[in-house]
Amino acid sequence: MKLVTFKNTKNKVRIGWLQADGVVDMNLASKKLPTDMLKFIDNHEKYRAIIDGLGEVIAHFALDEVQLLAPLPNPRGFRDFIGFEQHMLNASKTFGHAVAEIWYQIPIFYFTNHQAIYGPDADIPKPTAETRMDMELEMVAVIGKKGANIKAADAEEYIFGYTIFNDWSARYLQKFESAGPPLGPHKGKDFANSIGPCIVTKDEMEQYRCTITPDTFPSHLRFPKNNLQRFDLKMTAKINGKTITEGNANTVFWAFPEQIQRASENSVTLNPGDMLGSGTVGWGSLVETNFTNHRPLEVGDIVEMEIEGIGVLRNKLV
Repeated sequence: MKLVTFKNTKNKVRIGWLQADGVVDMNLASKKLPTDMLKFIDNHEKYRAIIDGLGEVIAHFALDEVQLLAPLPNPRGFRDFIGFEQHMLNASKTFGHAVAEIWYQIPIFYFTNHQAIYGPDADIPKPTAETRMDMELEMVAVIGKKGANIKAADAEEYIFGYTIFNDWSARYLQKFESAGPPLGPHKGKDFANSIGPCIVTKDEMEQYRCTITPDTFPSHLRFPKNNLQRFDLKMTAKINGKTITEGNANTVFWAFPEQIQRASENSVTLNPGDMLGSGTVGWGSLVETNFTNHRPLEVGDIVEMEIEGIGVLRNKLV
């Protein structure tokens, strides 16, 4: 299923799923179904059984009749990992340092602002006086089951679904504050996270599951420590209609199961509705070429991010 949160023709916020060129309103399909995505995720097995028992359901709205919002407007938490080595190599070169060896030993993450969530076609406010505005093309795993001390081999059962994530980045502010104590990206990452256009449930992503081998993995990158939960998914970013990057999710070094294991270590509880960012796919941000492939983003720019099997996430900088 491709699940969405939307405003209907009466300007009411509802949840549902995409069907052909239309949207099914869950609560109109059955009064036993909720109107809030977080509530649906909390009890998704129960609600999915109700949906499966409905049989064929006709879409209640045409897609152009509704306004799609962030599919999960109120995540309980948001950790963003740095899962792709190519991005690390590129960004480290721009910032003038080498990739620390610890990055190859454990998945590294930071906590981002789970209250600054924007959806598809939402306007993104540019931070005041920022001169090196950037984007980051990522994928998100949405947690669907509560758990702590989760092993990577068992992590699959804790994933609810996946969506696209643009990790908007104020690079001038990020560089300025990075001269201080090493406490993370701080304000350079605090202002906006856009996700969408939908959450694809994990069963629909099975068709993209892949096996990587040293022969098929990029030879200039370290081969990952294991081959858990990788997907053959084309990832593309465009600015004002111009393709800036094309990558693939199968080049990730630290896959979602390893990220889930790391996040839940030391008896830390992950909850339904928590989100984990994959990290930026290689060449998926402008800073990786020190803005030589494209100038910093400016007010009026339209950024489109597409991941195969999920859709297109489009936003305008204002």
